[in-house]
Amino acid sequence: MTAREPTPSAVVTRFAPSPSGHLHVGGARTALFCWAFAKGRGGRFVLRIEDTDQKRSSDAASIGFVKDLLWLGIGFDEGPQYEGHGGGPNGPYFQAQRLELYQRYFDLLLSRGDAYYAFESADELAAMRARAKERNEPFRYTGEQARALSADEVKRRLAAGDPAVIRFHTRAGPITIHDEILGDATLPNGEVDDFVIRKADGFPTYHFAVVVDDELMGVTHVLRAQEHFNNSAKHIVLQDALRFRRPIYGHLPLIFNPDGSKMSKRDKDKVLRKAVADKGITAPPPGTVDLAQFTAWLKDKNIQLELDAGQSLAQAIGAVLPEINVDDFRRSGYLPEVICNFLALNGWSPGGDVEKFDREFLKANFDLARVVKTAAKFDRTKLLAFNLDAIQAMSRDEFVTRVAAHGREMHPQFMSKLTEAQFRSLCDASHERSKTLDDLFRTNTFLTTPDDDLSWDQKALAKFIRGGTPAGSVHLVAARDLLARCDEWTVPALEAALKPLSDSIGNVGLIAQPLRVAVSGGSVSPPIYDTLAILGRESSLRRIDRCLASL
Repeated sequence: MTAREPTPSAVVTRFAPSPSGHLHVGGARTALFCWAFAKGRGGRFVLRIEDTDQKRSSDAASIGFVKDLLWLGIGFDEGPQYEGHGGGPNGPYFQAQRLELYQRYFDLLLSRGDAYYAFESADELAAMRARAKERNEPFRYTGEQARALSADEVKRRLAAGDPAVIRFHTRAGPITIHDEILGDATLPNGEVDDFVIRKADGFPTYHFAVVVDDELMGVTHVLRAQEHFNNSAKHIVLQDALRFRRPIYGHLPLIFNPDGSKMSKRDKDKVLRKAVADKGITAPPPGTVDLAQFTAWLKDKNIQLELDAGQSLAQAIGAVLPEINVDDFRRSGYLPEVICNFLALNGWSPGGDVEKFDREFLKANFDLARVVKTAAKFDRTKLLAFNLDAIQAMSRDEFVTRVAAHGREMHPQFMSKLTEAQFRSLCDASHERSKTLDDLFRTNTFLTTPDDDLSWDQKALAKFIRGGTPAGSVHLVAARDLLARCDEWTVPALEAALKPLSDSIGNVGLIAQPLRVAVSGGSVSPPIYDTLAILGRESSLRRIDRCLASL
């Protein structure tokens, strides 16, 4: 049977995630490459949700995937409708809504003898695997018993409600996979057995649905992770049996952690479990995780907490979880354009020592010839450096605008407690030292803490206020007296008010650090004059007085 080749002038790619949570960075990289390949050639990029596994799928997860893609700036020409995006002539774009369509092709294969019903139970299949193991052979389902059933017997058993799957009858012969990235590979005769194409619940398997949908949606190029490479053999035999064209395949390298381990959602779970163990936590803090869920999670390492519950617990106990999903990086204050730039470099090179580029450059230059074959390593230090450079390159107004948007979404309480002038001053003081959009909020919580609730880091107190000769508290008292006489509470006026004291001491740091600890509770804040100006006269003096009284 000769497969029809796709028309090269009408490039169509697709990204087809299963909705089991937020978009993993590996999936985001695949979507980015699919988008760039299609759009750079005047083609179409399709988003399809593969939700035939009902145990792993949810509507909320589907929306999460769409939001993640749109935040990255990866728009799609066809796909689920969401806030003005999506739609198209080849929908629906959720596989669970396409069951009648799949049934037509099940019936076609059954009528041709290319598929058949199989009634083996889970126990019977387990016994077959056990016998193959005893013979020291890989298990291959032959289907001889199922195919030997008469048409009347099959009809009778189906009418009786006996559970049945539909299997594809794989014909004898080797199967050659051509891949634009990895090259050709041939699977020997018998490597692909008679695999399931419709489950007992009536839903198609991934292998069947993806083949039908790629054909009907006009997909010409399938770009996906290397872990799907062997699946291509099953897809090729299905395409040939259904008289479908074969799309062009390109299998992308996986993304690993720097230590060579695969980036996984379990990385978060490992960090969270270690933090709980190190801190001796036996019950969840109020408002985080249900006690029964927490107890079950502690007892079973195979259980993972839901995303929101895990993040809530981590925040409550001060654990910093590694970013794995796109949403993690968004919450951490990374820029979407930086994420796209960095992800593109994890598996592809534009050549010429070019590292910094935008999506338009990627769209114009991306090709499969420069995709690497080996696994990429996700260098978080380099990503953070990219993000820092991008933030430092922003104008002050753009920085304020983007930090404010991030704050309204991620830190609404923080934003509500600062005036517009205070927030602008905080941005002005924080721009040069911000590596992410979230740094400003994480490092300045003291600004929104009520004066009477502020506490002080004991190490900072010991070093900067109790310590020194004379003690820092002596300089703090002197500074407080000068500040109390300051009529104008602005950065220039505050600096002028404290200048005589700093000149007499000869080291402004001996004044700045005690003041910083007194008003912020720790040794890190924006420049001290900016910090005092943002806090205001009343709060600054109140905090200094409380700190001195605490000594």
